[in-house]
Order: sequence, then C-alpha cells, then structure tokens
Amino acid sequence: MMNYIWSAMMFISLIFALITGRVQELSTAVLQGATDAVELLMSILGIMCFWQGMMEIANRAGLTDLLAKLFSPVLRLLFRDVPKNSPAMQYISLNISANLLGLGNAATPFGLKAIQELQRANPQKDTASDSMLLFVVMNTASLQLFPTTLGAYRATYGSRSPFDILPCVWVSSIAALTVGITISKLFSAKREGLPLEGGLSKWR
Repeated sequence: MMNYIWSAMMFISLIFALITGRVQELSTAVLQGATDAVELLMSILGIMCFWQGMMEIANRAGLTDLLAKLFSPVLRLLFRDVPKNSPAMQYISLNISANLLGLGNAATPFGLKAIQELQRANPQKDTASDSMLLFVVMNTASLQLFPTTLGAYRATYGSRSPFDILPCVWVSSIAALTVGITISKLFSAKREGLPLEGGLSKWR
C-alpha cells in the first residue's frame, strides 16, 4: 500500500511541475531532499548506535527480562485472550521497554515478533484479533520516558536543551496511550457483542 501511495505522490508532483513549468525546482528539491536525508542520518548515527548498544547491554544483563516481569500483571489484564505461556507476552514487554527509552528502531523487531506470535494464537487467521489491534495501538502511542531519537533530532538542528520537552512528551504520550487503549477496548467489546454470522465481517 505504501508503495502505491509514494508512487502516486511522485506522479502527482511531476504532473503539477510540468503544468506549472517548475520542473527545475522539482529536480532541485529532489536532490536537496536526498542530500538532507543522508546528512541527517549521519548526524544521528552516533547517538542511535549508543542507545542501541545500551539496549543490547540491558538485554544481556537481564534488565529487559526484569521489565517484562514488571509489566506482566498489567499486560495480563490488557491481553486476556493471549495464552499465559505465549512468547508474545515477552516480545510485547520488550517492545514496550524499547519504546519507553525512545528507541523506535529497537522496538520494531520485538513488535514484529509479537505480531507473529499473536497471529499463531489467533483462531481466525484472516482477521486481526483484539490483542493484535490493541498491541498496534499501544505501539503507535508508544509511551516514552526518554525520547532519545527525538532528542537526537533536536540536538542535530541546534537545540541547546534537546530534552527540555520531556514533560510535554510524557503528558502527550500518556494521553494518547490512554485514549488508544480505551477506544480499542470499546470497539473490542462492541465486536464481541455482534452476532456471529456476518457480524465479524463488518469489522475486518
């Protein structure tokens, strides 16, 4: 789907550039955008490698397992339809731990593994389960204690205090997570109340 979206955006940009006679400006913007992307990537590479390394150290030291145990009671309440011994719970905990540290790149592999395990426990393979939908919402909201990636971006663009946004990040992420979980649970309850024949197909 994303390939179609990006292709459409590129095609529309080219058409409008031809219509308005600004093909040269479009070519310049494309080249400048590619240059800026590479420069930004190189500028945050150091801090990203540092925090990825810290996450790996925490994982090998057992800190992530400790966090998984701490999150376990809350996650059991949220993901009631997931078997207790499912590896999905550990991957969900690791994903949340990485997001708490603002390491979206480190959280992605754990999120993919969690979805795979949730799909294995899903009785209807052609329909996303409530737990899968809830996890996607939680991963998107991603409660962050230390937004390291965002701080790296701010430092790259000249911010003297890249982490002075912490209170705003905490409030906004907590609000987003609360609203997301609430809406997900409401839709889940509504879907469970639908008639079995034809009802679930409305929510696919």
